[in-house]
Amino acid sequence: MGEEKPKPIGGVWPTVKPFVNGGASGMLATCVIQPIDMIKVRIQLGQGSAVSVTKNMLKNDGVGAFYKGLSAGLLRQATYTTARLGTFRILTNKALEANDGKPLPLYQKALCGLTAGAIGACVGSPADLALIRMQADATLPLAQRRNYTNAFHALYRITADEGVLALWKGAGPTVVRAMALNMGMLASYDQSVEFFKDNLGFGEGATILGASSVSGFFAAACSLPFDYVKTQIQKMQPNAEGKYPYTGSLDCAMKTLKEGGPFKFYTGFPVYCVRIAPHVMMTWIFLNQIQKLEKKAGL
Repeated sequence: MGEEKPKPIGGVWPTVKPFVNGGASGMLATCVIQPIDMIKVRIQLGQGSAVSVTKNMLKNDGVGAFYKGLSAGLLRQATYTTARLGTFRILTNKALEANDGKPLPLYQKALCGLTAGAIGACVGSPADLALIRMQADATLPLAQRRNYTNAFHALYRITADEGVLALWKGAGPTVVRAMALNMGMLASYDQSVEFFKDNLGFGEGATILGASSVSGFFAAACSLPFDYVKTQIQKMQPNAEGKYPYTGSLDCAMKTLKEGGPFKFYTGFPVYCVRIAPHVMMTWIFLNQIQKLEKKAGL
């Protein structure tokens, strides 16, 4: 008798699996990449080069400083990455069905990435705000520090002190940045997988590594200007007169352009690219391993 093929699992699992896998892979990648993310944020806040920032963090706060805000980072991945990767896979699967199983053109992948990024950012914006504030807290004078103990304490304090809607403070630039990042990351990854596998004949490992590298570069190049504006908006504090330095994202972008020129938006690009590319690569690698384990388990 021939070997029986495993029956496809019905019910809710096939629908939620892309979301669960996406969130799990993103959280695992964040645990590895958190120190580089901390350095990137401090460079954007004007504390110096990557080397000087690293030395000062080790000297003043020790190794634990690199993991400040880890709980918020994990919560962000559990919300943002779960939503964006799950949504992207659902959208691309639907598009493939409509295209009779033929590979999707790049523009359709880009549209799926834009949509997935917007949905993910709306879901993950509160955790993103908590993460930025926790990472920036140590750079503030003692009197201005918020002293959040973890992500949930940050969300509670923001809600209690500023209202529920404050959780989506800076959501506009967050959504725009996420759309740009995911258009670059997701569309280029799928396109690169097809190119490396079908055109160059790469094996699975080389395909994932190569496609992830391309994906990480385009994600960084497309999203850093929006990430810079988002960070400035989320960490700004009122002056003695109660006025904020920027009235909104457009005002921040225009003042930045006027004061520092277009390259100001790419402050910290090498570190940002080094941070984004490995996170993207590890996310895809972890996702691939999770899918392999599920396949062996018949899930």
